[in-house]
Amino acid sequence: MDFALTAEQCAFQEAARAFAAGRMAPFAAHWDEAKELPVATLREAAALGFAAICIAEDAGGSGLGRLDAALIFEELAAACPSTAAFLSIHNMASGMIDRFGSVALRRRFLPPLARADIFASYCLTEPGAGSDAAALATRAVRDGDHYVVTGTKAFISGAGFSDLYVAMVRTGGAGPRGISCLVIEKGTAGLTFGAQERKLGWNSQPTAQVMFDGVRVPVANRVGAEGEGFAIAMAGLDAGRVNIAACSLGGARRCLELALTYARERRQFGAAIADFQATRFTLADMATELEAARLMVHRAAALLDARDPGATLACAMAKRLATDTGFAVVDRALQIHGGYGYLKDFPVERFLRDLRVHQILEGTNEIMRVIIARKLVDG
Repeated sequence: MDFALTAEQCAFQEAARAFAAGRMAPFAAHWDEAKELPVATLREAAALGFAAICIAEDAGGSGLGRLDAALIFEELAAACPSTAAFLSIHNMASGMIDRFGSVALRRRFLPPLARADIFASYCLTEPGAGSDAAALATRAVRDGDHYVVTGTKAFISGAGFSDLYVAMVRTGGAGPRGISCLVIEKGTAGLTFGAQERKLGWNSQPTAQVMFDGVRVPVANRVGAEGEGFAIAMAGLDAGRVNIAACSLGGARRCLELALTYARERRQFGAAIADFQATRFTLADMATELEAARLMVHRAAALLDARDPGATLACAMAKRLATDTGFAVVDRALQIHGGYGYLKDFPVERFLRDLRVHQILEGTNEIMRVIIARKLVDG
């Protein structure tokens, strides 16, 4: 059990930190206020390998592991959790193509995805199938060399912007074994998008419904075999849960740093509030809980890299703990700032709004508890 990072990991962690500080942090408040997706910045990140972190090198990716990705996303999210999370979703969707797609599919899509010439969205959730994802109703009917897809996906990051939609569709009967995975290209006839959702946070990325009305998708665009889509989606979510947990770590770490700075500078009753025991105890708890969550995230990532059979359980535990802890740390950082923390002149409120959704997406934290409890009780 070695908790030390390798020299290579330290190098790309520092590269991610420098990029986040120089190319993301100064503009994050504007992206949030203007609801602007920073495409040029995302492509700069891709030039560093951050758009295809775990994609195989023969497909243009960086060929790194899940722990490496967790280190990178923590650094990026310390500047802008919303933009970091968008990049995480792009990595997740691309990773599904890399791991389960045909040779032809990988050759066609992965190099431009790795360069961020094109972007990918992950499409599982539907208006009537959120936590009960296996009940999805979007239907794909085989018609020769194509599937004809009809249905609606909801809460899709990148909807209307992304070039590829990695969508879970029903090709068979009810339940998870009737689900397959298709790559659906923007511009295909019958593919439309709903109005942009008005959100609490994650404003630097678009979110909308994705609607399929008789969309013809080549069978060659299927990822994996028919009936494997749900398993592919869940494998993608294991990685996505580690990444979003890492984004919570980064946002919370930044807010802890801001709270420390503010507590040292803010004076009340003739002393810096950092000198008050109540403030010190709060800061100590924030740091301790954040470090505990980080260790769990890193362990889950290591188990994913090792293809350990306990990885799914570890990912659920890490996602639940890190996203709950991350939001709680940011909330206490805002409290330390007092009334100033509630103002948009200070960045803590933006982190609070961005990190709240981490407890909902990639499987709600209630579903994480279901996964954990099922393993504990049912074996």
